[in-house]
This record gives sequence, C-alpha cells and structure tokens, in this order.
Amino acid sequence: MRWGALILAAAFAAGCAQTPKRHDMVVVLPDQDGRVGTVVINEGERETVLNSAYTSARTGEKGKLETAPSNADEVGKIFGAALAVQPARPVSLTLYFTEGSTLSADSKTVVDQMFAEIARRPAAEITVIGHTDTVANDAYNDKLSLERAQSVREILIGMGVPAQNITAAGRGKRELLVPTADNVFEPKNRRVEISVR
Repeated sequence: MRWGALILAAAFAAGCAQTPKRHDMVVVLPDQDGRVGTVVINEGERETVLNSAYTSARTGEKGKLETAPSNADEVGKIFGAALAVQPARPVSLTLYFTEGSTLSADSKTVVDQMFAEIARRPAAEITVIGHTDTVANDAYNDKLSLERAQSVREILIGMGVPAQNITAAGRGKRELLVPTADNVFEPKNRRVEISVR
C-alpha cells in the first residue's frame, strides 16, 4: 500500500465555557518521497481542494471554511503528539530469484535491509508473495511461486521473526512485473515481494 499523503485533522474548542466554538483543521502532508495526494472538502455547494504540501483548511471565527498555508513548525506544534505515536509506514521490498528457488546474489543484500525494517516495528506484520516468469505451465508456476514465498518466510523465521507474524502466498505468473509472452525467461518476474507493516 502506498501513501500519497498524510492528512491530519484536529478539532479545537474555543470561546466561553457555556457555548464553545469548534474549530476544525485539515492539513495535507507530503509522504516520505515528497509526494502529495488530494483532499476534497465539501461544504454545502462549495468544494475546497487541498493538493499541495502543507495546505490547510480551517473553520474560521464565523464557522466558514478558510484555506491557508501551513508549515512543518505549525504542524509540529498542533499535531506533534499524534505524529509521535503514529506507526511506521509500510515498506515494500523485492527479492529476485534465479531459476528455481535460489535467491539471486544481489537479493541477498536486501535480506539485511528487510530484517532492519522488521526490527523497527515491535509487532511487525509481514506478507510474502511469490511470483514466477511465464516459463512452464500454471500448476508448476503456482507451486514454484509458493515455494519461493515459503523459502523467504523460513529465512525470516530463522532470523527470529515469529512465524505467526508472516503470511506467505504464491501468485504464479498472474502478476508479471514485466509483461511477456508465454515461455519467456524474465529475471524481474522471478521474485518475492515482501510487505512489512
């Protein structure tokens, strides 16, 4: 799952104790790669679109929605406590295989990176999905993709990750990274995708 933006919202009470006014605020934050998604706020007939980093919409003194720029300092002051306890964002890693169920030499270095990501999360949930290229029939590729996923699962278990935190599945040649015709050797399709949450 990719995050296009992090959206923060807060409600503030202000005014006298008998009838507090509610002040709402929505801020769009960039993701780790600087990308920003879009938030659309509908207020009766009026539509407000927020689609740039640190753009905010707030209810003003008269209860009307107002857009205004924000910044990292303001977001930190208002939402710092919420940001501090938010879980780490999901990470996806890919390991490639030679023919069969043997990791490619380049992918062996990714295993350390994968373990570091898992170690950052106290209760990591890991999904391991195996894939194949288009060589051989569907039944063989389904079996091979599952074997690849299970071999990565066993590596993780051997590194101390609890088995119950890891789900493994095989997709055969159904989700090709590089589209090819049948019976084509394509190294990028012989892979296992790992999602760590």
